[in-house]
Amino acid sequence: MNLRIKLFAIARQRLGRDEVDVKLPDSATIADLRRALVEQFPALADVLPHIRVAVNSSYANDATVIPAGAEVALIPPVSGG
Repeated sequence: MNLRIKLFAIARQRLGRDEVDVKLPDSATIADLRRALVEQFPALADVLPHIRVAVNSSYANDATVIPAGAEVALIPPVSGG
């Protein structure tokens, strides 16, 4: 399946764009997505362990299977008060 991944904050800055396309096998998980992102975009390698992934507007863990056609976003840690 082909996924368009929305990027925010540091991920957007590192790659210089708002979205990236990633090809994954059907029934891929968030863990599979993380591996594919590091492979395709090494500039994200050090920040990906700290980034949350949202699938269809809900946070997902690494075991979550990504449904075809899902909206996927990388959400970096938020700080402030």
